[in-house]
Amino acid sequence: MSFKKFFYKKVSSTNDLAIKKINRGTIKGIIIADYQKKGRGQQGKKWLSFKGNIFMTIFFNIKKNMNIKKITILNCKIIKKVLFQFIKKTIVIKAPNDLFINKKKICGILQEIKFKNESKFLIIGIGINLVKSPKIKNYPTTNILKETGIKVKKYDLIKNIEKSYIKNLKLFA
Repeated sequence: MSFKKFFYKKVSSTNDLAIKKINRGTIKGIIIADYQKKGRGQQGKKWLSFKGNIFMTIFFNIKKNMNIKKITILNCKIIKKVLFQFIKKTIVIKAPNDLFINKKKICGILQEIKFKNESKFLIIGIGINLVKSPKIKNYPTTNILKETGIKVKKYDLIKNIEKSYIKNLKLFA
């Protein structure tokens, strides 16, 4: 079992595109973009997109009674575990949905819920700073290349994220 994949050069937001796909009847998929014009983070904050980084959204059905706090913890643990396979560095979860290396943000996860035709969908936007990071006042950021010297292959990481979600889907169902 795998997710239907959608690849784009430039999108407004991978999460917004996932919502459109759900509205058109796609029940499970991954949106991958080279660039987002209007990527967003928690509480409507802008997620800055730099070429070479990961901008993706995974979406699928979940059971209706799943608690968003439990979902958030689960998603952070899944992405942390996958990243560790590549970089072998200590990764810290900063609540509610950021991942840090050396006290600096390398990944943000934005989760949204969408109801359609008696179904509940989880939309998980994942932004990972692989090669470049934004400068945000009073909020330290970094990228994997700078912190580890490792140039992670973008599509290898995406493939492992997909495999990890396939393996863990039962936790959401």
